[in-house]
Amino acid sequence: MHARHRKKLPGLWLMTDERVEDASLLAAAARLPCGRAGIVFRHYHTEAVKRRALFEALRAIARQRRLVLMLAGDARTAAAWRADGWHGRDGSKNFHRLIHSLAAHDRREVVVARSADLVFLSPLFPTRSHPGAGALGRIGFAALARQAKAPVIALGGVRVKHRHMLRGIGAAGWAAIDGLTDDI
Repeated sequence: MHARHRKKLPGLWLMTDERVEDASLLAAAARLPCGRAGIVFRHYHTEAVKRRALFEALRAIARQRRLVLMLAGDARTAAAWRADGWHGRDGSKNFHRLIHSLAAHDRREVVVARSADLVFLSPLFPTRSHPGAGALGRIGFAALARQAKAPVIALGGVRVKHRHMLRGIGAAGWAAIDGLTDDI
C-alpha cells in the first residue's frame, strides 16, 4: 500500500454483479459495517444511465456508512464519479489520491498487480459467478498471496464462515458477491 493512503484499507468488500437485483445489492451495502468495509462497483454491461444511477445510490450509502467505494474501469472516470478509487488495469499515474485495486487469478497477474494498493485474488473456492472455473484452493491461494506486494483480499466462494482461516493463507480480508448479498 502506498503512503498516500493514511487509513488502513478495509478487510471486507462487496463486489457488485449484474446477477444480483438492485434492491438486494443496496440492502447488502446498507448491512456492511460502518467504516470497516468497501464496495467494488462493477456492473460492466449495465446501460450507462442505469449504471450511473445505481452507482450514485451506492455512493450515498457509502458516504453515510463511511465505506470505501471503488469504480471498476479507469482512473479518470473514477475521479469524475467521485469514487475513492478504481478497480482495473488502467495504470494511470496522475491519480495518486485514489486507491487502485486489481484482480489476479494466477502468478503472472499477481506480478502485474505489484503496482496496486490492493489485490483481489480469486477464486479461492468454486463460485456461482464463474461455474466450472478452477479454484485456487487454500494451498494455491497461499502460494500466490506470498508473492503479492499489496494486501490480498480473498474472493471466490468466500463466506462469513471462512473469515477465521483467511489470515493463515495470507489474506488481509475477503470479498464476496453471494456471500454478502444472499440473505444471511
